[in-house]
Amino acid sequence: MTQTDIWAPLDIEAEGVGGPEELTARLRDMGPERLAQLLTEERGLVFRGFGVTPDHLDGVLDLLLPNRLAYVHGNSPRTKVGSNVYTSTEYPQEFTISMHNEMSYAHAWPARLAFYCQIQPGSGGATPVVDAALWLDSLDAEVRDAFAGGVRYVQNLHDGYGLGKSWQDTFETTSRQDVEAFLEPTGAQWEWKADGGLRVVSIRPATTRHPATGAEVWFNQADQWHPAGLGDDTAAALAQILPEDDLPQNVTFADGSPIPAEYVAQIRDRGLEHAVDVDWRTGDLLLIDNILLAHGRRPFTGERRVLVAMSD
Repeated sequence: MTQTDIWAPLDIEAEGVGGPEELTARLRDMGPERLAQLLTEERGLVFRGFGVTPDHLDGVLDLLLPNRLAYVHGNSPRTKVGSNVYTSTEYPQEFTISMHNEMSYAHAWPARLAFYCQIQPGSGGATPVVDAALWLDSLDAEVRDAFAGGVRYVQNLHDGYGLGKSWQDTFETTSRQDVEAFLEPTGAQWEWKADGGLRVVSIRPATTRHPATGAEVWFNQADQWHPAGLGDDTAAALAQILPEDDLPQNVTFADGSPIPAEYVAQIRDRGLEHAVDVDWRTGDLLLIDNILLAHGRRPFTGERRVLVAMSD
């Protein structure tokens, strides 16, 4: 791919004075079928210059995401701030968040994500996005072949106190029965532990195909769930506290064999290498196809408040 061939999301900019009303009118004129077609063709759409405020956000999201989903079984730290609208992440701002497709570890995942910039960062803080088919193609054949059998995810969710997320926050309920009803059709195995925590084990494929285009894409979070993805110092510190299989989250190959750290580094680095940054200004929105595009986050300074919502 040459420099002139680099893909980027499609920018859709306000005309004239713009305003949120212009955006909602243009989305209504486009209609849901054309919006779906355009998103599949472009993979990502950036809406700039419309000055969307929090007061107008619900109306815009209703058009971009016809069926907003709750972040149930999500593993990232977030705060719910509206009707199935969440902070995009509360991961420390000095760190990069590597590329991933949202909830690719789960039995079902959102088809679309919409990000909204309420407060632009002082510096940095872009949302990088990468073509997930390109990401797959960029990996060495040895790595792709090793993952052909899929991956095994392990979650250890505490009962309100401990490392990582609690099962109550993860499943947005305090009812064990509700959790079991959610997990029953997913093919996961689970057990309630003596300390009140929950252990969930799921075997998932490492790739998937887009339902409309048929494109095969890299679609797992092995690099984010693997101890090597934490960095040497953090991984070493956790190893002093917990055995690897008791970490808040961990991943192996589907047969339980370990994933080499060098594979994890290659997956992480190639995803970031091929990513395109979407820089934020207050009021911007980014809509992505969650199968065709993976996303992450660059480090930043300042406040940076980006919200996210998702739909099937």
